[in-house]
Amino acid sequence: MPLSSKHLLGMHGVPAEDLNMILDTATTFREVLERPIKKVPTLKGKTIVNLFFENSTRTRISFELAQKRLSADTINFSTSTSSTKKGETFKDTVKNIEAMKVDMIVVRHESAGVPSYLTKISDANIINAGDGRHEHPTQALLDIYSIREKLGKIAGLKVCIVGDIAHSRVALSNIYALKTLGAEVSVCGPATMIPFGMEKLGVKIIHNIDQAIAENDVLNVLRIQLERKAGTTIPSLREYHNYFGVTAERLEKNNKDILILHPGPINRGVELSSEVADGPYQIILDQVTNGVAVRMSVLYLLGTMN
Repeated sequence: MPLSSKHLLGMHGVPAEDLNMILDTATTFREVLERPIKKVPTLKGKTIVNLFFENSTRTRISFELAQKRLSADTINFSTSTSSTKKGETFKDTVKNIEAMKVDMIVVRHESAGVPSYLTKISDANIINAGDGRHEHPTQALLDIYSIREKLGKIAGLKVCIVGDIAHSRVALSNIYALKTLGAEVSVCGPATMIPFGMEKLGVKIIHNIDQAIAENDVLNVLRIQLERKAGTTIPSLREYHNYFGVTAERLEKNNKDILILHPGPINRGVELSSEVADGPYQIILDQVTNGVAVRMSVLYLLGTMN
């Protein structure tokens, strides 16, 4: 059965059937990544452009690798050398790229809503690789896949998203997808980093990290997004770590069975101590590997719809 939409713009409103299909298909591609030859001809003949208007390392490389593993032709767009620097509009840039007969566009942009706008001016499949503070759907999918791989389920688990919720697109996508699949979701952080009205999303709000660790099966710990001026909402990074940093001592005291996720990059000594970042509780590098499989799944399911 095909997905219910030809685009992946976010996790809001995506049915559980679609989420499970993406996760189950990712399991097949996860096995491909363990083979000596890590390539399949599934999207041979398809052309995919990575349209990144915002800096990225993990997400861009993960998408590019996923595309190559599926045998697609990949084009990487760089804003630093593009005609947008010469005054060309975003719309004209996209229309010119599409005129080269691309089939799919993976887009990251600092402005929320850009992926949705692309669906109105392009016939290609659109995949949101992060839009402003809005959503980052493939990150949520790889997080959930990693949890399910480790704990065997999502429904009934208690998952807490910790840190800079206000500036995070990862948080919103995770909340939507986790709740759709039956998890109990909470958020934890300073009041200045939790947006007003979060309760309306059906999440519990916690302001004590020890409580969050004690009450939950999983912590998804977010980075303090200094590039989005998040540092102005807390007295200092040292104080944040003292009150909300996840340390081995806190884990040992409150919940020795908890699972730690982090979307990266890590600010060591701020949201996580180095002991936790490198320790037995975390599955951070598993998330990176699983990200390739999940993005292969999304690309395959959308790319074979047409």
